[in-house]
Amino acid sequence: MPQRPLLLIPARMGATRLPGKPLLDIGGAPMIVQVWRRAMESKIGPVAVACDGEEIATVIKKAGGEAVVTKPDHPSGSDRIWEALDKYEKAKAVVEKGLGEFDAIINVQGDLPTLDPKLIKAAYDLLQDPTVDIGTLAAAIGKEEEKQADHIVKAVIDMKEGGKKGRALYFSRLPTPGGAGPMYHHIGLYAYRREALARFVMTKPTPLEQREKLEQLRALALSLRIEVAVIDTVPLGVDTPADLEMARKMLGKK
Repeated sequence: MPQRPLLLIPARMGATRLPGKPLLDIGGAPMIVQVWRRAMESKIGPVAVACDGEEIATVIKKAGGEAVVTKPDHPSGSDRIWEALDKYEKAKAVVEKGLGEFDAIINVQGDLPTLDPKLIKAAYDLLQDPTVDIGTLAAAIGKEEEKQADHIVKAVIDMKEGGKKGRALYFSRLPTPGGAGPMYHHIGLYAYRREALARFVMTKPTPLEQREKLEQLRALALSLRIEVAVIDTVPLGVDTPADLEMARKMLGKK
C-alpha cells in the first residue's frame, strides 16, 4: 500500500458549456473550493489544486488551500497533474527533507462539489493490492436511456456475481457488455501508483483511446491493471446549468 499519497484536483477556466466553471458560486463558495473541501475531508494526504492560471490559484489560496499553476494547454487532466506533482514536490523540497517522493497520486475531478469524501478513500484503498496500478470507481446504471447515452462511459468489469470490485477489461461509450446483467457507469476519479502515472503520461495516445476519446484505454493498452470499486450512486458532476442548480440545492445556496 502506498504510504505517501497526494491528492491533486485539475481545474481550468476553459469550459465551454459553463464558462468560468471552477469559480461559479455553490453554497457560498466557488465550486473549486467546495471540491477542495471534500478532498481535505477525506484526510488521506495533502491536497493541491492543479490549475491553468492565477485566477483559480488566488481563490484556493484565499480559502486556505494550496494551488500549483500549470501550463494552460495540457491535453488532459492527467498531464496537468503530472506537471503539478513535479512542481509541488520541488516547492516542498520533499526529497531534500528526507520525506521521499509521493508514491500515490489521486486525481479528483474539479467539478464534483458534492462528492462524498469516503469515495476518494474507496479508490485509494484499491491500491492495497500490490498487483493494482490504478484504482477507480463505477456505479450500476439503472435507466435504459443512460445505457444508450454516449456521454456516459461504461466500465466492463471482470467481477464475481454480487461482488463489489473487479478488474477493468474495457471502457466504452457504447452500451456494453451485451447479454443479461448490469452495466456500470464509470466515475472518473483515479488513484494512481506513481510509476503507473509516469508510464501513462510518457506514452502517446493510442488508437483506441483516440477513437473512443477515453484516455483510460491507454492505461489498458500498457497492461496497467485498473481495479474498479462499485459504489451505490454516481456523484453529481457539474457540466450544465441544470447540474449547477442541483449542486446549489444540495449544498444550500447562500
